[in-house]
Amino acid sequence: MRIKVINPNTTWSMTETIGAAARRVASPGVEIVAVSPKHGPASIECHYDEAMACLGLLEEVRQGEAEGVDAYVIACFGDPGLDAAREVARGPVIGIAEAAMRAASYVATGFSVVTTLQRTVVIAEHLVDKYGVRGHCRRVRASDIAVLELENPQSNAYRTVLDECRRALAEDGSAAIVLGCAGMADLCDRLGDALGVPVIDGVVAAVAQAEALVRAGIRTSKVGDYARPMPKAYAGSLAAYAPTAD
Repeated sequence: MRIKVINPNTTWSMTETIGAAARRVASPGVEIVAVSPKHGPASIECHYDEAMACLGLLEEVRQGEAEGVDAYVIACFGDPGLDAAREVARGPVIGIAEAAMRAASYVATGFSVVTTLQRTVVIAEHLVDKYGVRGHCRRVRASDIAVLELENPQSNAYRTVLDECRRALAEDGSAAIVLGCAGMADLCDRLGDALGVPVIDGVVAAVAQAEALVRAGIRTSKVGDYARPMPKAYAGSLAAYAPTAD
């Protein structure tokens, strides 16, 4: 089984962190292919970044289909391009926000999301409603640390995120924490040990769910709005992205 884990930003060091987290949870014999697109933003922290990241992400899915990839994980908490990727892919495509929120709802009656910048909170809030977990999500909180600062040893990212998690448990009535950025994957175990509650990294949750779906023989439906994109011409620099008939 091959699972392609796509970090939609272009920061390779973060992709390596994400890939390491994915490999730790993958079963023996499961190949994790961790990639970043060739073009796109260095980090994804707003709607514009998400939109600009989608073409590179979708190109990685198109390449994966040609290479026989069994499932995909979109390793950005905004789940950018998720529905479009599901139109392109035969196998499951799992976004880390959806995976983490659903996993949290299995192990706690209430969870808080701790994410990066305040401006990304609204994006996560929209996903809470989209995925139907409003009854479980107590609050989405910002730690006010930029995505790329998570990799800066001088930023004290672990302490900043830990403090916000503690406030979430004390103030929100939550019993679990969802980490709202793929770049926090390497903090998950330490945070869980310190807090004594389930701390859920979406990369790990998504890989586990993708693997389970593939083993169960479940693919993405091609009836309805996840059917293949209709063949048509695209103009200009997007010509190479035009959908074609199978």
